[in-house]
Amino acid sequence: MALVKPMTNFGNFTTPKFGSTRSSSSGKWSTMIRMSSSSSTTKKGKGAPKKAIKETLLAPRFYTTDFDEMETLFNTEINNNLNQAEFEALLQEFKTDYNQTHFVRNKEFKEAADNLQGPLRQIFVEFLERSCTAEFSGFLLYKELGRRLKKTNPVVAEIFSLMSRDEARHAGFLNKGLSDFNLALDLGFLTKARKYTFFKPKFIFYATYLSEKIGYWRYITIYRHLKANPEYQCYPIFKYFENWCQDENRHGDFFSALMKAQPQFLNDWKAKLWCRFFCLSVYVTMYLNDCQRTAFYEGIGLNTKEFDMHVIIETNRTTARIFPAVLDVENPEFKRKLDRMVEINQKLIAVGESDDIPLVKNLKRIPIVAALASELLAAYLMPPIESGSVDFAEFEPQVVY
Repeated sequence: MALVKPMTNFGNFTTPKFGSTRSSSSGKWSTMIRMSSSSSTTKKGKGAPKKAIKETLLAPRFYTTDFDEMETLFNTEINNNLNQAEFEALLQEFKTDYNQTHFVRNKEFKEAADNLQGPLRQIFVEFLERSCTAEFSGFLLYKELGRRLKKTNPVVAEIFSLMSRDEARHAGFLNKGLSDFNLALDLGFLTKARKYTFFKPKFIFYATYLSEKIGYWRYITIYRHLKANPEYQCYPIFKYFENWCQDENRHGDFFSALMKAQPQFLNDWKAKLWCRFFCLSVYVTMYLNDCQRTAFYEGIGLNTKEFDMHVIIETNRTTARIFPAVLDVENPEFKRKLDRMVEINQKLIAVGESDDIPLVKNLKRIPIVAALASELLAAYLMPPIESGSVDFAEFEPQVVY
């Protein structure tokens, strides 16, 4: 919240069906992320070789915000909408730390990694690297919010600190997974070298709520699919997704409570426009990213587009509980627009991979980018679904299964 060359497919796979009722261009937008090789073949010495991994436009981002405004928003003397009783209840939920002993590895990990060879092995390395980066991004943001809000609102600050604990645990578990492939993400280097995207607090709320909820639906869907189709369980990390996704869900519930405490972010026409914008941004980003990595989803027995539409629909239904307006993602025209964006994006990638000089590439990109922008605008302007409520009493935090 990367448009890359799609990996080669490696066979025909059974495609699970989801019920309808509930159901970057790698040219100039890139940064290099260092990876440490931990292979046993590495020469002894102080510095392990570094492998550069390219991160592109739609890759997970690192965020920063206006922390002074955050302090004002959560000052109990200024904001009478803060429901401290609800935050206290959420704090107790986080303190319980249901997953304290969940992320314990076993010998299955290394054995499974050794059995993954060829294109599928590289796909899993990329999956672990991108997932670790996303979790580490959340850790940094939540940690800083926990530090900055400690005096203004100790309860909210502690929740942010506990969420950073969860994100650090996830990132560490994923980074340990990379060690099964004789690699490790250099998180210290990443912290210093990565560019940070500035979002105003209300945009942090919208984007992070969506990120946590869509993460929940991705993890639980993969978990359920592999439980029903164990022949595709090619790496044990997926067995941890059932409990893992509940961390994502609790984080989303907390951001729901934060938005309830800031009704000005939800109850006017501007909020409706911004909420639709962020829904579109998150859904399109996921769809374009995943359609460039179909081999990963086929490798675990999923049809990429069916999986993504299932996740988008369920996330949208969850989001409609709090956002004042959401996209009509169940309208068949919405998926048609997503598929057209995928086709346009493939043309962008082809231009980026051509042997043309940069000036020619940029000229060729202009009409393609215009076409992509046109599809995005058309999707945004589709009649939305009015949703949410200024009376949030019914929407207490709850576990979703």
